[in-house]
Amino acid sequence: MVLPYSRGNGADGTGVRAMEPAGQTERAGIRLRRIRERLELTLREVEARSRRLARKKKNPDYIVSRGWLHNIENGTYQPSLCKCYSIGAIYGVHWSTVFSFFGCNLRDFDGDRAMFPPPRTQLADIEPVVVPVKSRQRMRLDKTNLLARLGKIWGDTPSRLIQHLDMRNGVYGFVGLSDRTMYPILRPGSIVQIDQDDRKILASTWENEHERPIYFLELRGEYICSWCEMNGGYLSAIPHPNSKTEVRRFSYPRDAEIVGRVTCVTMRLVEAE
Repeated sequence: MVLPYSRGNGADGTGVRAMEPAGQTERAGIRLRRIRERLELTLREVEARSRRLARKKKNPDYIVSRGWLHNIENGTYQPSLCKCYSIGAIYGVHWSTVFSFFGCNLRDFDGDRAMFPPPRTQLADIEPVVVPVKSRQRMRLDKTNLLARLGKIWGDTPSRLIQHLDMRNGVYGFVGLSDRTMYPILRPGSIVQIDQDDRKILASTWENEHERPIYFLELRGEYICSWCEMNGGYLSAIPHPNSKTEVRRFSYPRDAEIVGRVTCVTMRLVEAE
């Protein structure tokens, strides 16, 4: 059972007292103390640094007093937003990581927000997140590839466009800027999520082209997204009729491998320069 928290009085009068001393707050306090000790910082030194930050911010809420920090390390109090920020800045740990110590994982935010989509069309509040895409000097963006194999240079993408993609744990791909196999359903430059557990091509019926399964294929040196058909040990990669691309036929599994089914996509409606 999780007990409620009540407002308490820390040494600086702004702490939040935890009613469950052996819970997550205590574990978070232990982690913070270990970081402080590793940095060889005393309680007094942390307070002095937080006061410098508070003067810069012109906000006393950023002050982390010795007594308050002692209480948080003992699991007695939870920090406020400003104090999380101060501790992160002083310890060289991102404030979102400090939040995660107390059970608030900001990596989950966009996924959680997606649970409550607006019922009507509206302008979105979009903030950027990073997606792994190599620079043009090191990676051929004209070619389709698995993003898991792309690089160390990161680019910005609006989080609302990829909120249904599990960029951390999922398998996903980048549709090359010259790959028009599934145009206009999948435009060049699209990011697709791939279900690796769904690799079997079934001879099922569908109502329209948008319901027809699209698969991400590895073709011994290149990748494409396409509709697929299996016949007599051969896999046919079927392009969209409007793409003006020819059907390609491969010996399966010798010359073609099904990475998985495309389950989600984010794409530009206007092609990038």
